[in-house]
Amino acid sequence: MNDDLGIPTTSSLRVIPREQHPISRRNISKAALRVLYRLNEAGYAAFLVGGAVRDLLLEIQPKDFDVATDATPEEVKALFRNCRVIGRRFRLAHVVFGPEIIEVATFRGTGDEEQGGDRHIVDGRLVRDNVWGSIEEDARRRDFRMNALYYDISDFSVRDYVGGMQDIAEHEVRLIGDPETRYREDPVRMLRAARLAAKLGFQIDPASRQPFASLGDLLEDVAPARLFDESLKLFLAGDGLKSFHQLEGCGLFRYLFPATARVLEGDDPVPRQMIEQGLANTDARIADGKSVTPAFLFAVLLWAPVQGLAEVRIAQGQDVSEAWASAVAQVLAEQTQRVAIPRRFTYTMEEIWLMQPRFEQMQRR
Repeated sequence: MNDDLGIPTTSSLRVIPREQHPISRRNISKAALRVLYRLNEAGYAAFLVGGAVRDLLLEIQPKDFDVATDATPEEVKALFRNCRVIGRRFRLAHVVFGPEIIEVATFRGTGDEEQGGDRHIVDGRLVRDNVWGSIEEDARRRDFRMNALYYDISDFSVRDYVGGMQDIAEHEVRLIGDPETRYREDPVRMLRAARLAAKLGFQIDPASRQPFASLGDLLEDVAPARLFDESLKLFLAGDGLKSFHQLEGCGLFRYLFPATARVLEGDDPVPRQMIEQGLANTDARIADGKSVTPAFLFAVLLWAPVQGLAEVRIAQGQDVSEAWASAVAQVLAEQTQRVAIPRRFTYTMEEIWLMQPRFEQMQRR
């Protein structure tokens, strides 16, 4: 049986004791452990949750550690002087330890406003969700089954309410609940599915992948600033090339970079080669611990549309410098309607692009 969001309303708890899983507190940040222990000592349930648990089970060192609890954001704030409550769509507590932030979320419920809290749905899309509930409800509210695993600080066991351990064992990305309903609730989940598959080398299960073709255009209504953040996670986390291939294979790349996708549909192999080389170089720099910049990444991804448009305008008789400047302006104006690239990056991108014809002139000389 499902609720109105297509989320299963029954669960079968599986508890994996400490001796049967590889998670060690040595691999959990000290800040996260302090939050978990403080909550537990104050009488609240406290669990490490989400991607950190998934990665620790796969023996990957997590970059972020999130905590789930039955304490409300105000109760968390009362325990930690270094805490602030943020968000309207999803109210959260951030406990700050220098440069590290531990995100603490109250268990989300599957009930409605009449049961306490604040949930608002518009055209099937969840625009606000602050209804508190039990850990079982919280597990069912999460996106992917492998992200709904809970590490219990009280006995060091792992709790699995929705089959996440099975998905990790089978190397599959599966949504919780009805895929079409969950994608309508938040279309960015389609991008997250592709990102997880690329990062982990998993397959997206057929039922979770099938709606991409019919629902991909929902991404066009997502806030451009949010798609910028998702683009950074896709391409600047060390798996950019795999993410690019996964997005293309899923038919989702064109919703992020429509002009580039149109160029890649042509017969010229050079634009694809350039993008793949740029992403491979970026991945290599990240693996070596070197700095990377979104300006270079986006300059590579959008270079082919800029070059193509400039050449068309030059062929039509427009002055070379004016052709390049107007091509740059048009491509950026169109792209930022889809992915809101901040001005501090587009300025550098423009400089990179406008240097390219100068290099060509130098080579001819």
